[in-house]
This record gives sequence, C-alpha cells and structure tokens, in this order.
Amino acid sequence: MSLTITLNGDPRRVADGCSVADLLRELDLPADKVAVERNLSIVPRSSFADVTLAEGDALEIVHFVGGGQDDDTWSVAGRTFTSRLIVGTGKYKDYAQNAAAVAASGAEIVTVAVRRVNVTDRNAPMLTDYIDPKRFTYLPNTAGCFTADDAIRTLRLAREAGGWNLVKLEVLGEARTLYPDMAETLRATDILVKDGFEVMVYCADDPIAAKKLEELGAAAIMPLGSLIGSGLGIQNPVTLRLIVENAKVPVLIDAGVGTASDAAVAMELGCAGVLMNTAIAEAKDPILMARAMKLAVESGRLSYRAGRMGKRRYADPSSPLAGLI
Repeated sequence: MSLTITLNGDPRRVADGCSVADLLRELDLPADKVAVERNLSIVPRSSFADVTLAEGDALEIVHFVGGGQDDDTWSVAGRTFTSRLIVGTGKYKDYAQNAAAVAASGAEIVTVAVRRVNVTDRNAPMLTDYIDPKRFTYLPNTAGCFTADDAIRTLRLAREAGGWNLVKLEVLGEARTLYPDMAETLRATDILVKDGFEVMVYCADDPIAAKKLEELGAAAIMPLGSLIGSGLGIQNPVTLRLIVENAKVPVLIDAGVGTASDAAVAMELGCAGVLMNTAIAEAKDPILMARAMKLAVESGRLSYRAGRMGKRRYADPSSPLAGLI
C-alpha cells in the first residue's frame, strides 16, 4: 500500500509505514544536513527514524544555500561564472585604479593584452601585482592584431606565459574603425580551435558570420555593439537579437558600450554578458561607473528573464474606465 503526502509543496506517493529517515534515504538526502518540518512542527533529527508518515502529511525539507541568491549563472568552455560583466585592463591612470574598478564591477573575468616585457626596468609594476590571476580569470586578447597570423602568434605566446587556453580573439580590419576583418577572424578561429584553444571571438554583428564562427568551434560569439571605444551604444539590436536567437554558445556584446543604459539594453536582448573597457576607464569616476555597470548588467538580465510587456500602438489604461464617478 502507499499513501500521499505533500513534499515541499508538491504531492508525492510514499510507501505505507515510511518514516522520515526512510524518505530521506529514498531522496538521497543526508540527514545531518537538512531540517524537516511535518505539519508545521519541526521533527527533531534524533526522531527521524521514529516518525512515521501518515496520509495527508505536509512536509518541508530545507537546507542551506549561499545567501539566498538566485542561481543565474552562465558558462563558457566548461567554466561557470556568476558575473555577466567582463572588464578590460587598459586606459586606466594606473594599476591601482584598474584594480579598484574591477573590484567595484564584480567582474570575474578580465581581458589582458599581451605585450613585451620591460627589460630595461625590472622594477616596473605588473598587472598581476594588482589583479591576482588566481582570483580572476585572465582572458588574453589579441588587441592590435591586424592579421590572423599575428593573432595566432600572440595567443600561443600567451598560453606559454600563463597556461591560458580560454582566449579572446580579435583580428582588426583597419586602424580607423577597428572593425573586425571577418575573413581573417574565421581563419584564425579555425586554426586556434584545432590547436586546442577555447576561443571567444570578437566579430561583426552579422548573423551569418556568427553562425560560421560557431560551426568552426568558437566557445563564445562576441559581436560589437558599435565601434571599439566609441561609446555609441547598441546600434543594431535587430541583428544582435538574431545572433542570440540562433546561437548555441554564449553571445556577449563586445565594444561600443558607453553608459549603464547601453549595458542594460545588451542584456535585455538576451545576451549572456557584456565586455567593456573604455566606458569604465574613461568615465570621470571609473570606480563609480564600474559599480553602475555591474548594476545595469544585473538589471538588464532580470528584465530579460521577467519578459517585457508587449508594445501597443495605443494607450491602455492601468485602471478600468468603467464605474467612474
């Protein structure tokens, strides 16, 4: 015979004579790490084996979770992150300001450029002295590379220097717009993926090119919102939405964000995250702007998950018009 109980708000069938201890074993829950309430009364842990469930019993089984936070994480290349904001490490007045901005942003990933060691001054400060690569995920990028060969060479050096396989690829077309050269980007992606890299790729806001990158094995697609460092915001939401809808890997807006509302718009399109540098580094108060961007990304994500109201051509009153005095 069996009987029906309510477990954490849902009906459940259990065997007649089942005890609380039996139920926990059936659920594969450790008895020493949960609390049980039966019909609004706490069941002492010492009594789990002695309390037999009855028809209609209402049970609540609870345990501890981290701070009551919503588990809305995202993953790339098998790595899981909580923050959906990625920040850069250029254009700050010094490394101390950069580190403070990273802390205020809540970011877990920082992009880093690969540059020659200053062999003439071995006491010159290094980024790793301020932003600990054991605490933050370093994302080496190919900023300043205008050919696939240069980008591949740069990332191979980065892997040798720090052991990083997760990288950001950008191959630029020309210096005035810093727009991506998609032919070279596709070629570099193909070679790097075959070489064992997990490649997050800066690209044009082109749904066809984005799909080709994914087919080549890109770990994430990173279309530009507008030109790098321009602060012009999200220029082509229609094509960005198409990229998001068609992708099976994370899509992150990379470049063009100028202020917090731009970051929120990117997230409301359904992007997995936003990458930015200049918008924070060149703000009058970079630390305050970093905090604003953190909140904007979180707010935009919540808005996307909530689902916005439909747009209407005409007004629709919040209060009924019938029955007015």
